[in-house]
Amino acid sequence: MYIKLIQLFLLISVICTAAVSAGRDFYKILGISKSASLHDIKKAYRKLAKELHPDKNKDDPNASQKFHDIGAAYEVLSDEEKRKKYDRCGEDCLQKDGMMDGGMDPFASFFGDFGFHFGGNSQKHETPRGADLVMDVFVTLEDLYTGTFIEITRNKPVLKPTKGTRKCNCRQEMITKSLGPGRFQMIQQNVCDECPNVKLVNEEKLLEMEVEPAMVDGQETKFVAEGEPHLDGEPGDLILKIKTQPHQMFERREDDLYTNVTISLQDALTGFTMEITHLDGHKVSVVRDKITWPGARIRKKGEGMPNYENNNLHGTLYITFDVEFPKQELTAEDKEALRKILNQSSNNKVYNGLRGY
Repeated sequence: MYIKLIQLFLLISVICTAAVSAGRDFYKILGISKSASLHDIKKAYRKLAKELHPDKNKDDPNASQKFHDIGAAYEVLSDEEKRKKYDRCGEDCLQKDGMMDGGMDPFASFFGDFGFHFGGNSQKHETPRGADLVMDVFVTLEDLYTGTFIEITRNKPVLKPTKGTRKCNCRQEMITKSLGPGRFQMIQQNVCDECPNVKLVNEEKLLEMEVEPAMVDGQETKFVAEGEPHLDGEPGDLILKIKTQPHQMFERREDDLYTNVTISLQDALTGFTMEITHLDGHKVSVVRDKITWPGARIRKKGEGMPNYENNNLHGTLYITFDVEFPKQELTAEDKEALRKILNQSSNNKVYNGLRGY
């Protein structure tokens, strides 16, 4: 009896293991570990979606399937309930319980499409479209240094069916009209279709925009069909533009950063050691063992902003020093002591500093 129980337990274990391993390995598809955070999942999906989109890989016959696989992986792993069930019994369980949408395209509707034409069909020029909405998204320099995700709530008017009918797709067409035996005339006439009536209803939708490291002002993320609706056509797009907020410590110029540090006259003459807290919290050490004059500038290579094309490369941090002079009055003895220490002549020079003479 005891042996039979052990055999039954082993059989159940094998069945469970097979169930868990059934279907696709979504972690492997996204190239992440099973302990990956939601942020890691979003970042991995976003990167792969741009690399593997069929519009960029038209020569790859498997491009559509790869793109579908990463979409399915994101659909499951980004949802806490689906992820738990997937970890427990695999993709087959989700499909049996109807928990997979299958045809979803989160890259276009959730993250923005970056100019790709999703679905593969080119848009017909004669199809009327609603207006595009353009909006600035204000981000911090910290966001642009490390990268982040920003959630945006979109209150969007959506067309819903209602009672009655309406005239739609109205257009001018040429028709032939008979004027009698053997006489005809071509005239232009307004022609409309009879369509079900619709009304506009506000719906709230959560969109998520990825702020990639080193993005620049004016860089756009497009959300297809999230703009203004059109009664007889397609909705426009929502276009979000990056706008950097002023920073208290740093100024960005392309991949370089600039900052100013005020030091005391004592430190300017004798040297000093200090640390500057960078945008991601790490410390930049500054050591000076010689005299630092007002306006002196030092460079810290590799401590600027990351490069947009290659985040492993960083620009330069430029530090300009201001010197704070003492505010108290010096005694005659202090002045004399300073003259002896500094041993400088009083040969003052007057010149045109603007011309550089």
